[in-house]
Amino acid sequence: MKTVQFTIAAALALAAAAVSAQTSVKDGWVRSTVEPQKATGAFMQITSPQGGKLVGAQSPVAGVTEVHEMAMEGNVMKMRAVSALELPAGKAVELKPGGYHVMLMDLKQALKAGETVPLTLTVEGKDGKRETVELKLPVKAAAAAPAAQHEHAKH
Repeated sequence: MKTVQFTIAAALALAAAAVSAQTSVKDGWVRSTVEPQKATGAFMQITSPQGGKLVGAQSPVAGVTEVHEMAMEGNVMKMRAVSALELPAGKAVELKPGGYHVMLMDLKQALKAGETVPLTLTVEGKDGKRETVELKLPVKAAAAAPAAQHEHAKH
């Protein structure tokens, strides 16, 4: 009987360790849109305990979902897709307006403040194994647009 109890305790400890090793996301949100706007951004803080990289994202509200980088080049805000975003072990990586973010394009409908958007992130660990992180992010009202122009780089 003690062997069974020990085996169960060991299995539970391993399961708890596996859960604690997973990527975590906090403070996630999606910027609201108005018709006929067909794109918006999702923002959050991502922490991977062992480190890895964010290699993809998907959402049923968008035809295309990509990880993007935004940076100023001269007086022009440039935005481009990145194939992966490094997640240093144990350090929160902030996806925010004006920086890295998840871009939701070819939106199927306007996203109104108060709604929730499902988003799935794909994270690849240092060992090459992939995990998916299922999120339900609140839609928040859009802030005033920045004064700088922006354009998407062609890929």
